[in-house]
Amino acid sequence: MDVKYGANTKIEDSHRMYQLQKANFDGEVNSRKAEAQLAYELQAAKMKQKIRNEEIEIDVVERRKQISVEEKEILRREKELTATIRLPAEAEAYRVEMVAQGKSSPLLARAGRRRWRWPGPRQSASRWPGAAEGYAIEAVGKADAERMRMKAAAYKQFGDAAILSLVLDTLPKIAAEVSAPLAKTEEIVMVSGDDRTVAEVTKLVSQIPPTVQALTGVDLTKCLLRLKTPSLCGEEERDAIQS
Repeated sequence: MDVKYGANTKIEDSHRMYQLQKANFDGEVNSRKAEAQLAYELQAAKMKQKIRNEEIEIDVVERRKQISVEEKEILRREKELTATIRLPAEAEAYRVEMVAQGKSSPLLARAGRRRWRWPGPRQSASRWPGAAEGYAIEAVGKADAERMRMKAAAYKQFGDAAILSLVLDTLPKIAAEVSAPLAKTEEIVMVSGDDRTVAEVTKLVSQIPPTVQALTGVDLTKCLLRLKTPSLCGEEERDAIQS
């Protein structure tokens, strides 16, 4: 009996030892599986983040290229407008200015001759310098007044090309100030719907004519309609352009 009891005791001890070792082994295996799963998920998250960063970088590069293309297109259009409208208008304005100056030159010449005219022997020599200076000031003043009158008359002959040239000189400055913040924007998120976006753009564009009128005094809407109805752009707009 003692031998059998001792054998059973050893068997039970061995079985408990086996169960204990098996539990330790299973715990180690499960721990390694958990670590492996966590490492896999972490690596997958890193890969997704890397892919997202690369996608964002691609979008940024594409936007920069698009902005560069748009800037080149703006420069091309500006050069085209300069060649087709602004330069001819400046040439016309220069021609009108030269005509006005040419008409006032005889008055200045007569003023110069009158300035040095001898007042006559009856007048005292002490009064000659003052009289000559008075004649000169009067003649030059009349010549300047005549030149201003001719220049005003010449400005009234400005055509649509000259008016549009002065307006187009202002519009690029306004557009540059409005769009300057967009050049530094890397990503734009649209929160509102398409209808709201269109409404905002329409509202922004509608503010351009009042802004131009505030800066230059030119009613852009009337001056553009004048291409079809010349009477809509009156003398007030022309006076604002001249100033």
